Amino acid sequence: MSSTQFNLFSFTGKMKILHMSWLAFFISFVVWFNHAPLMLVIAENLKLSQSEIKTILILNVALTIPARIAIGILVDKFGPKRTYSTLLAIGSIPCFMFAAADDFQQLALARFLMGFVGAGFVIGIRMVGEWFPARQLGIAEGIYGGWGNFGSAAAAIALPTLALAFGGDNGWRYAIACTGVMALAYSVVYFFSVSDTPKGSTYFKPKKAGAMEVTSIWDLFFYILMTIPLYAALTLLTWKLSPAGMKLLSDGSVIGIYIGIWLLFLYNLYKIVHVNEEHLTQPIEEIHKYKFKQVAILDLAYLVTFGSELAVVSMLPLFFHETFKQTGITTVQAGLLASSFAFMNLVARPGGGWLSDKYGRKLSLSICVIGCAVGYAVMSQINSQWSIVLAFAVTFLCSFFVQAGCGAVYAMVPLIKRRMTGQIAGMVGAYGNVGGVTFLTVLSFVTPEVFFLTIAATAVVVAIAVQFIEEPSGHMAEVMEDGSVAMIEVV
Repeated sequence: MSSTQFNLFSFTGKMKILHMSWLAFFISFVVWFNHAPLMLVIAENLKLSQSEIKTILILNVALTIPARIAIGILVDKFGPKRTYSTLLAIGSIPCFMFAAADDFQQLALARFLMGFVGAGFVIGIRMVGEWFPARQLGIAEGIYGGWGNFGSAAAAIALPTLALAFGGDNGWRYAIACTGVMALAYSVVYFFSVSDTPKGSTYFKPKKAGAMEVTSIWDLFFYILMTIPLYAALTLLTWKLSPAGMKLLSDGSVIGIYIGIWLLFLYNLYKIVHVNEEHLTQPIEEIHKYKFKQVAILDLAYLVTFGSELAVVSMLPLFFHETFKQTGITTVQAGLLASSFAFMNLVARPGGGWLSDKYGRKLSLSICVIGCAVGYAVMSQINSQWSIVLAFAVTFLCSFFVQAGCGAVYAMVPLIKRRMTGQIAGMVGAYGNVGGVTFLTVLSFVTPEVFFLTIAATAVVVAIAVQFIEEPSGHMAEVMEDGSVAMIEVV
């Protein structure tokens, strides 16, 4: 490491890598969510129906689940420098496609492809994990995740103003195209400004690409079991667009997509077995073993933290407006109140990471998930009899535990197995999207009160699961190119 100090205002060594990486994540989220604040203008300009608008919003997240898995594999194989630069450059293409679209079909295709940009988060987790020691990893990953996540809020603030500055019917096009230019330019800057590891360090890669290595036959079955919900979530998304849901796809199209999803699952199953069959037939030394339950529990923790954040941020403005409309609250004011949930990312994610570094990763994650359960249980009781100030305070406090929980999850991800950090981060991140899809589907059938209670109950179950996670300790072993073993400190 270039320095043992953590100086946030430094722009050299590992701190330069942190700042360059959170900015890459920030830009990827600006691009990914560049449509949201301009959607009403786009809909008016291109004469979109309400069902078409909803389709665009769903398509924006559809590809992100498999993309996070794929990006995790790519970053472990090719390194974060090349992977992040390539993702930003390629991500600018659907951005320009969306800006130039003249009808719903073109918009839908561009938005579907844009979902791949949402996987950029995974890359920086591996990059930051390479540069920071375990005792600083939580706060470093928290800053990376929290400040980068703010890109969606920055898009909501800046892009309408930019569109107005350009003016005319095409102002939204120029504003969105500007985000594509920004991503393309930064892909070059990032490539020439960072390196995958500190000088003299080794970038460890998996022996085979395509799936995670596990170290026991039972973990192989566990891995396969934990893969199923990823494809189930894609199936659920397809159902929402089917004649039984929003009636936006024909029966034939839906059946074709279902078949495609589960054929992809079978291919994934083949890769999992292929990657693991050879080494599982031979004895594995104890120092090279890790427990897949660590990954599985973090999957569930991110499902309930980031997954609930995705769902709640989507429904909170309307919930506040409907609950307090008799007080005269406007849609703008309701939106501002609801935005506090996302704004907490700036401090709460780093806070969760810092708590993990300071007081232990298992304890911090336990407190955050329990805080989520209590927070959502209290939010379920919000009604028109409450004061707006009290409702805001409860929401603000709940959001702190949610975002801090996200930080606590990724404070532990890079400490499981270094050469597979990208793949582990990808799977955990994909579970966050699974949670968002699942909770929003629940919301479509129940009242907000039951919706919040459902998340609270899920958090209770996850809090119990977290008690079975093992605190990272000692060292993890990786094999050097010359066959020698490197021991990497995890405390």
